[in-house]
Amino acid sequence: MKLTISGAAGRMGRAILESLYDEEDLELGSVLEKKGNPSVGRDAGELIGVGKWGVSVTDRIKKSVLDGEVMIDFTYPLETLKMVQEAQRKKRPMVIGTTGFLRDQEKKIKEAAKKIPIVWSPNMSVGVNVMLKLLADAATILGEAYDIEIMEIHHRHKKDAPSGTALRMGETVAVARGTSLSRSGRFSRHGKIGPRKTGEIGFQSQRAGDVVGEHTVIFAGPGERIEMTHRAQSRNNFSRGAILAAKWVVDKPPGLYDMMDVLDLK
Repeated sequence: MKLTISGAAGRMGRAILESLYDEEDLELGSVLEKKGNPSVGRDAGELIGVGKWGVSVTDRIKKSVLDGEVMIDFTYPLETLKMVQEAQRKKRPMVIGTTGFLRDQEKKIKEAAKKIPIVWSPNMSVGVNVMLKLLADAATILGEAYDIEIMEIHHRHKKDAPSGTALRMGETVAVARGTSLSRSGRFSRHGKIGPRKTGEIGFQSQRAGDVVGEHTVIFAGPGERIEMTHRAQSRNNFSRGAILAAKWVVDKPPGLYDMMDVLDLK
């Protein structure tokens, strides 16, 4: 199976190329970057220090989509939507790890998923998705007697906050409690805010240095506190998950899937 990697010059793109290079049953079909990126025209192997791979970075979206059986995209919302549009035209499955979409942009992905299979997940890590399942169980069992706080820290270059993973964790515990994140999420505190409201799900975001990603969810109840933490020490755990998702989605019918589907955690 051949893959098209979009956003290959970025941190996640290079991590995916590194993981793909070690795969014996997968091939690199195309490497895509936006126009003007200095990597365009370079050999993909040069991006990860392995010499010549035989596939050059291109900015031609239409041809790039055709050269792979599945597209993996970790870019930015507007770029991702261009890929989604072209993948839909060419009937190519997609794996999307981009975060920071606005609601109307999310709707476009959901509409496209009616025609092609799409795995869309803010975090492709196996560990994070196992944690999501555990969070749902904990929120169901503990109920509103336990306050929930979600804390996350990422590198200084990350552009969205809270992270897509933190939001997914918040959605998970909210649904488990029979509510929604739009109703119970609290994203900022400043000044005289008064006592905490029952059922509130708080978020705290930090941006510093080169932190790959760390998420902690606190369940604080009467006389005790439970904490679940996931620390990403390398982007390769995300890239391995993305490749696993590509293998899984290639023969699936149209629909919107996530890593919980890929890992059979539902």
